[in-house]
Parts: sequence; C-alpha cells; structure tokens
Amino acid sequence: MDARGNATVSVSPSIREVLARRIAGEIILSSKPGSTMRKWRELFAVSQITLAEKMKLSSSAVISDYESGRRESPGARYIRRYVLSLLQIDEEKGSRFIREFAKLTSSPSMAIIDLREFPIPARVEYLCRAIQGEVVACKEKYAKEVSGYTVVDARKAVETLSGLEYAQLFGASTDRALIFTNIDSGSIPMMIVRVSSLKPRVVVFHRTRPNENSIKLAEYEQIPLIYSAAPSLEQLVKSLRKLYRIALRIKLGRRVRPPPKISA
Repeated sequence: MDARGNATVSVSPSIREVLARRIAGEIILSSKPGSTMRKWRELFAVSQITLAEKMKLSSSAVISDYESGRRESPGARYIRRYVLSLLQIDEEKGSRFIREFAKLTSSPSMAIIDLREFPIPARVEYLCRAIQGEVVACKEKYAKEVSGYTVVDARKAVETLSGLEYAQLFGASTDRALIFTNIDSGSIPMMIVRVSSLKPRVVVFHRTRPNENSIKLAEYEQIPLIYSAAPSLEQLVKSLRKLYRIALRIKLGRRVRPPPKISA
C-alpha cells in the first residue's frame, strides 16, 4: 500500500531500470528536452501537480518552466528524479504503463524488419546517401542527426500493431528514422505516425513515392519525409547496417572518411 492507501504492484527491477534508462536517455539526447519530458509525462497520464508532489517540489511551476523551455535544460540529477517519480506514480496506480512496456519488449512485432541504435548519432545526409533518399516534405525542418533507425513492414504494422504496441517501433529513442517498406497505400505510414503520440525524427518511404496526402500530413506534423529509391529491401537493410558499422568505427576512434555515397 502507498501513503494514500492505494495498492501497489511490484514489477521486475530490470524492467523498471530499462524503461528509466530509455526515458532519461531520450530526454538527455533530445534537442528539446523540455518537450520530451512533457511527452513522457503525458504518456504516463500524470499531471504537473501530481508529479511535483512526488518530486517534493514547492511548486509545479518548476516542471512547467522546464517543459516549456523557459528554464535552461535540466541537469542529470533533476532528470533522474523526474523519471523515477513518473515510474513510482505508475507503480502506485498498478504499474499499467510499466507492464505494458514489459509486454512490448518481450514480444517484438513481426512488423519490424530491422531495428538498431547508432553508437553515435548519424547525420541525416549520410542516411539519405545510404538509402538513395530524397527529401520530399518539410525540407526546412531537415533534421541533422538521428540516433537510430527502424525498418517497418507497413502492411504488417497495420495488421498487427495497435495502441501502445506502436512504441515497439522506437527502440531506445524516438530520435530515429522510421523507414516503411511494403507500402500498399502511399498514405498509410503517415497515418500511423499521425495517430500516435510518439513521433520519429524523420519518416522514410521505401520504393513507394509519398502521395499528396502523405506530404500534407508530414507538413502538418512538421516531420521531414524522405523517399528512398534503394532497389530492394535487402539492399536497403545492407546499406543501413553499413552505415551502422561506420558509426561504430567512429565511436571506437578509428578514422573514417565518409564516402560520397554509401552503398550496399
């Protein structure tokens, strides 16, 4: 029981730790940490007042200031308190969100073809070279870097994913490229993105050029949309993994000269 008499449900410390690290890591790596903090608080369905009480803050205005960007980016200690307080509140409510996360991570979707986190953020221009990509929407919002990528079978995503299961596509961070292949309709991938509370850094259509409706949705969401002309799914994945290996070599301190075009 918690201090208010509500029943608490114990969850595996490892699951709680994985989720805490994922949330904290995304906040720290985000170009807009306040917005990322707000996104996770809203996913947990926790008010600023409730969170401030759990964090033992004198006022919820502190949380509001960080989330709105009125204060400078919070330090690691504050982020840790913020994340752990969200998890504690969820546990006091029965661990609904934590348990859902555990279910998702233990049962990866068949819709996911490949999912990787780059050892260091990869420049989007190199991603475009790797997948023979062309930015077709939100060029002025062109993202500089992505922290990872997920290759998604759009048809299977529609058939198998629902609700919070969409979170499976994001791995450790939303700062990634969602790359859709096997697209039946030129609108489906952006419709999936549109209805979700989680948003990727960029969206990629493989071998199906985005239609007018998809471009409008991308512009509404302010998410750069890329068309990939990679000849096949196999070559697409091979090129992405080669980009991953280049990032790994750079991370390990080995000198790498980025090629003018990264091919399979």
